[in-house]
Amino acid sequence: MQYMLLVYEPEDAWEGEAGQAAMQVVVAKHMALAGELAAQGVLLSGNGLQGTATATTVVMGEGGAQTLHDGPFAETREQLGGYYLIDVADLDAALAWGRKVPGVPGAKCEVRPVIAQ
Repeated sequence: MQYMLLVYEPEDAWEGEAGQAAMQVVVAKHMALAGELAAQGVLLSGNGLQGTATATTVVMGEGGAQTLHDGPFAETREQLGGYYLIDVADLDAALAWGRKVPGVPGAKCEVRPVIAQ
């Protein structure tokens, strides 16, 4: 079964010298996790995402009207920083991988099943 591991991080986690140093540590841990996922044959895809300043959201309105908005749709102090798409036996296995996702204090990993096609 396929699951998305969605990685959320505090918006300001990477600011300043301390943030850049933390980023190097966390990125190295993500590279190690990606290697482990690939070695176990469960990694289907995964990437980091550019910051929310690069995002544009298409908002669907009544009658098919659409508007464009700068930034992510959700008003939050966290940003979706990246994802892993994995294929594992069940939710317990997905949660075990989700617990291995690195991050700074305040980071979160949402584990969500993909709708079977």
